[in-house]
Amino acid sequence: MNDAPMAPGSRVVIAGASGMIGSAVRRSLTADGYEVVRLVRRAPRGQDEIQWDPEAGRIDAGALAGAAAVLNFAGAGVASRRWTDAYKERIRCSRVLGTATLAKAVASLDEGPRVFVNGSAIGFYGDTGGRAVDETTPAGDGFLPSLCVEWEGAADPVREAGVRTVFVRTGLVVARKGGAWGKLFPLFKAGLGGRMGDGGQYWSFIALHDEVAAIRHVLDTDSLSGPVNLTAPDPLTNREITEAMGRVLHRPTFFATPAPALRLALGEMAGDILGSQRVLPTRLLSSGFTFAFPTIDAALRSALR
Repeated sequence: MNDAPMAPGSRVVIAGASGMIGSAVRRSLTADGYEVVRLVRRAPRGQDEIQWDPEAGRIDAGALAGAAAVLNFAGAGVASRRWTDAYKERIRCSRVLGTATLAKAVASLDEGPRVFVNGSAIGFYGDTGGRAVDETTPAGDGFLPSLCVEWEGAADPVREAGVRTVFVRTGLVVARKGGAWGKLFPLFKAGLGGRMGDGGQYWSFIALHDEVAAIRHVLDTDSLSGPVNLTAPDPLTNREITEAMGRVLHRPTFFATPAPALRLALGEMAGDILGSQRVLPTRLLSSGFTFAFPTIDAALRSALR
């Protein structure tokens, strides 16, 4: 495989193009001259939109013809609200059914895309404590690991059709708006930030800039398929990240949220915040990718610019 980049002007279809990651990837591709087409639930407003109903399994497969790449980042926010049984089912359906709908449509094409990139998450590994894990590590136990296994499995039709399929298992994205840091920045700027629980749990982070660059790298690297961890090369503990937040923002970090309080406020989702995931981007690094913002201080300053 020659790992030659897609030529500017190539057609790229994106599901979830209005989310934090999807919108950033769309801007990057558009700026470089690619023809980006978005999947939308409402009626299309232009030639750059295709309507679909992911959970009902409805999409015009013919509208995907000619795409060099199809990217799927669609899904309800994992940390958007408390994990009731109903919301957990919404999280699951939005990812699994949406992926299945898109995968079946792509697999039905006479000539499929060069690559299918499907969102996933480091939640696949579950709570790994202080043990470092990479793409060779099996799935953990719990809601998020089982969700990720089902989510990735829903793309089987594309993989079986011979299309190169990549699962980008994303860590905690450091961005000014959206994701975990979209909620953390206001607290720390107000001087109300602090560690969560005992602060010893590992947080595997990645700057939004590097997240987009890594996805672009995956698109253009034909030797990459299967799971690829999108995390910075040196995961840190929540305590270390808290110290970095105070250092970069020039704010005190005296406040701490005890584990029982987090469990009371967030319910089952607190386990994801208090759990430890020391995830390494082994396949990304071995494929030649270079991080622009590999440290937490650099990632924070990048997000604040």
